[in-house]
Amino acid sequence: MIAGGSGYLGINLARYLLNRGYDVTILSRSRPEFSFHSPTKAGDKVPTRDFETVDSPSIASAQPTGHCEHVPWDGRTLDSWASALEGSAALVNLAGRTVDCIKTPETMDQILRSRVESTLALGQALKTVRKKPGVWVQMSTAHIYGDSLEMCDESSAYGYGLAPDVGRAWESALEDSLPRGMRTVILRTSFVIGRSGGALKRLALLVRLGLGGTVGHGKQGMSWIHEEDMNRLFWEAIENRRMRGAYIASAPEPVSQREFMRSLRKAMGMPMGLPATAWMVKLGAPLLMNTDPDLALYGRYCRSARLKEAGFQFQYAALDSALADIYAKNR
Repeated sequence: MIAGGSGYLGINLARYLLNRGYDVTILSRSRPEFSFHSPTKAGDKVPTRDFETVDSPSIASAQPTGHCEHVPWDGRTLDSWASALEGSAALVNLAGRTVDCIKTPETMDQILRSRVESTLALGQALKTVRKKPGVWVQMSTAHIYGDSLEMCDESSAYGYGLAPDVGRAWESALEDSLPRGMRTVILRTSFVIGRSGGALKRLALLVRLGLGGTVGHGKQGMSWIHEEDMNRLFWEAIENRRMRGAYIASAPEPVSQREFMRSLRKAMGMPMGLPATAWMVKLGAPLLMNTDPDLALYGRYCRSARLKEAGFQFQYAALDSALADIYAKNR
């Protein structure tokens, strides 16, 4: 089950798992709008099917391999959807309002509540299940370490501000909700880059408009991970029983904002990008992009010591190769 799975990360993960033989239930407010490929043998023609929406879920009947259902959920209340957890291989929780918005008291409250309340509701649902999932994989944020020019790993101190506070509350809700003895993996996720969505599309638009230059001083950290490595990390968390606790989900080579935009321009074939001062971003981000200027003006450098110790191999460890893959497949 993927809770909060109708967004960019959830849809990507659903496709990935479906093509590896899992049946997937997506639990979310809105119906995911995408088609997926069923697992096939090499050389077979790959059929395309759409989601089935289930208004009153009943997971008692067996589903064929590669089947995907959508179960409506408000992200807060306990209902009959809890039966979908019975005997499932894993619960993956991605639920939470996007942070890509203008920060007001109302939106900040929604960002916090959407994460905490959904996690608590999932915990309540697990109490009604006799055969619980083998693992709870919980999304969290690398922003829990704050905004710093220092390199952070899992042993680093937490930061100060809205995002670190939300991260702590999110993980605390998981701790309060977790059934005794259940394996859990927390993925403190950085900036996920890919061809099918996410914030990279917005940065790419700026590059196309000739605006993809240095923002502010340009030294702010951009910790990133390719969407395929993110999916592989989710899969590893589900399948590898030795994985427990919190991991930073980020490629091992974070870069500065200046370096990130230089690599993005190179991958997109744009020779230059106009810079933007801090005051320009503070003025333009809310008015033109309908987002928080702090998302561009601040950042962090994170890499995972625990994934390195576990021997996890990134397919895209360097930014240039990750962006080359994304934009080569888009052309």
